[in-house]
Amino acid sequence: MPLKKMRVEVFDETGNKYKVSVEGNVTRKSALRILDMVELLGGIPALENNPQKIEGFSKIEKVRYVVEKCLPLVKFSAGEAQSTYIQETGEQIDLSTISTYLSRLSDRGILIKEKNSNKTLFRLVSEELRSFIKKPLE
Repeated sequence: MPLKKMRVEVFDETGNKYKVSVEGNVTRKSALRILDMVELLGGIPALENNPQKIEGFSKIEKVRYVVEKCLPLVKFSAGEAQSTYIQETGEQIDLSTISTYLSRLSDRGILIKEKNSNKTLFRLVSEELRSFIKKPLE
């Protein structure tokens, strides 16, 4: 397995610059720890953990919210998304349902869908890449 690298640069409110680099077996857990640290430094705004905020959302909107909140930087399977969805919302969702919604989000350009042999993985498309894709080529 090739080594993975992750580097994050953050500026706090006083202008101090922080650099964090990780090389080796970068897992989702270690990436989320780094993002928690970045959030503490003020690098990214915290998402509200308010169940009433997502109460009026449709199921596909809830799936997107959970992916953006909990799985922003990692590749994930439909099963991982399902368990995260249940944990975050407290609602049950079938694996086939969440797979359908993830595929629809991929069709809309919100997720990237990667098929490797018998496993399908998804990854959130960054806002920068999404805006670049929407711009026509000149």
